[in-house]
Amino acid sequence: MTAIAVMGILLAACNSSAGPVLTLYNGQHTELTAALADRFTAESHIAVAIRSNDGVVLADQLLSEGSHSPADVYFTENSPELMNLEDHHLLAKLPARLLSSVPSEDVSPGGEWIGVALRISCMVYNPSLVTSHNLPRSLLDLAESKWDGKIAIAPTDSDFVPLVGAMLHADGPAATRSWLAAMKSHAHLYQNDESVTNAVNDGEAAIGIINQYYWYRLRLEVGTQGMHSSLAYFPNHDVGSVINISGIALLAHAPHPGAGLAFIRFVVSSEGQKMLASGDDFEYPVLPGVAPNAALPPLSTLPTDRIPVTELGNDEAAATLLQTSGLS
Repeated sequence: MTAIAVMGILLAACNSSAGPVLTLYNGQHTELTAALADRFTAESHIAVAIRSNDGVVLADQLLSEGSHSPADVYFTENSPELMNLEDHHLLAKLPARLLSSVPSEDVSPGGEWIGVALRISCMVYNPSLVTSHNLPRSLLDLAESKWDGKIAIAPTDSDFVPLVGAMLHADGPAATRSWLAAMKSHAHLYQNDESVTNAVNDGEAAIGIINQYYWYRLRLEVGTQGMHSSLAYFPNHDVGSVINISGIALLAHAPHPGAGLAFIRFVVSSEGQKMLASGDDFEYPVLPGVAPNAALPPLSTLPTDRIPVTELGNDEAAATLLQTSGLS
């Protein structure tokens, strides 16, 4: 019997004959979260009620609900939402042994959340519209006039805000404001990264800025014969190739803290991480020793930029800049 199953039996005995029902606020991919929850329930006999929405929307809901929130666990795509909740003292401390199971750069500096998966910001480009040797060398280069009408972005997607935050950290507010103004004047705007990926693949734009997994998911959907685009990473550890951390946290006022902690342990366990790697999520597992999906290049071979979560911050400054730019 697994440790998680033992914990589930004990929790059920302590709560009721039916066992606890864990409430999960989910800002991650719904298919992945549902698969993880189903496996967790099968092994622990702890039911999971999932409430899915954009991670930023759910973070705002948690801020509004405060100590009265019904949520036990919050699972989201990007670290700034978690840092924001940590700043507002809404998250519980996680056990040191759990935190130490993943690399230190993938956990909260205050010990209040833990990374689950990594994704990389990058370019998707259409080789019929721009050749690989003519691609921009940095994210800032896309502000040049030669890219007028050739770029696709999704400024209202929650994944875009951390990219702006990363640019703020690397290049400062003046350069970031200038870049956003250029994007407003000469980029095609889409609702989300999935739409950006489709647009570039269909030839509506030469280059799009996305997280890399969207391209792999499109290829899985349409097959190699339907792919007319390629991926490229900004070289020299440019901020355009920043690593984003998807993480999970236990709420400070969780109604079922034991069940919540059991779920978090499962998600970052070898079993949970292998589920992430073997599915169609195309993110990188954080647990050492768990290989990513075979379709992905090794993370160590990519020219990624890694910004400490404390320096990337909580997205407030980035969100303000996006609003004043007129892009959101």
